[in-house]
Amino acid sequence: MKKSLIVFFCLLLAFSALSCGKGGAASNGYTIAVIPKGTTHEFWKSIHAGAVKAERELNDAGTKVSVIWKGPLKEDDREQQTQVVEGFISQNVSGIVLAPLDNQALVRPVEEASRANIPTIIIDSGLASQSIVSFVATDNMKGGSLAADRLGTLLQGKGKVLMLRYQEGSASTEDREAGFANEMKSKYPGIEVMTGNVYAGPTIDTALQASQNLLNRYGNEIQGIFTPNESSTAGMQLALAGIQKLGVIKHVGFDAKSAFIDAMKKKQLDGIVVQDPFKMGYLGVKTMVDHLQGKQVDKRIDTGVMMITPENLDDANSQSLLHPPLDQYLK
Repeated sequence: MKKSLIVFFCLLLAFSALSCGKGGAASNGYTIAVIPKGTTHEFWKSIHAGAVKAERELNDAGTKVSVIWKGPLKEDDREQQTQVVEGFISQNVSGIVLAPLDNQALVRPVEEASRANIPTIIIDSGLASQSIVSFVATDNMKGGSLAADRLGTLLQGKGKVLMLRYQEGSASTEDREAGFANEMKSKYPGIEVMTGNVYAGPTIDTALQASQNLLNRYGNEIQGIFTPNESSTAGMQLALAGIQKLGVIKHVGFDAKSAFIDAMKKKQLDGIVVQDPFKMGYLGVKTMVDHLQGKQVDKRIDTGVMMITPENLDDANSQSLLHPPLDQYLK
């Protein structure tokens, strides 16, 4: 009788082990939470579409995957993003794919997820934690240096340029700003970079106000401007239009947006550094599933970066980055 009971319990434990995997992954598949910094910018919609593409491909190949998309409304709401992460921990999702708003503030919830056996992959912007599976993102330092090279060339290595910062604690944009400043200093010593340590903030409205303040202060002495993300670029474009200096002051921005394409066609914007957010969302989910299946994954995955200008706007590579298939995946 004792022997029968032992065999029964062994079989029960074996069944439990087969039914449950990492992070609550059950025999019915994996649930992957994808958490962006915000949900309004075109950049995040591209990441969402890439994640959905990965979900569909995996399901078509026989691996059942469900992607849940949820993030804060505003890109400065660290508390809400933390609550979203904590909510998914309580739901015992299989894994989390996270674009952290702050490289420090999101450390605690990510490490809590790790302790709950829920792995996290970081996308877009870095996190100061070793408790992550992989970091899937742009080389943001390189992106900033590309912007510096574009402005440096346009200004023939002479003059003054303005850099509007984005937001404190945002690792991705801080790297872009550092890459821009370092490249200017080393390669274009005849160009002075002015910042005033002014931050654009999370929305186009806050970026417009910050841009207006900077232009009121420096507008008559600068020849170029760098803005490190979508909202700061949009806000600066509006501010330049307000003082009738669109196309007069050279402006290089960051990220793809339909309004930026139109502005480049009208010679009102001199270039945008473009990432591949569609690929970022796609690889974030695919890499997470690989990890959950026990496969070895790279700790750092570079999703690429490109400078798009009015001159190369119609090239095939530019068009593929500027027009990801959002309608195909976000219906």
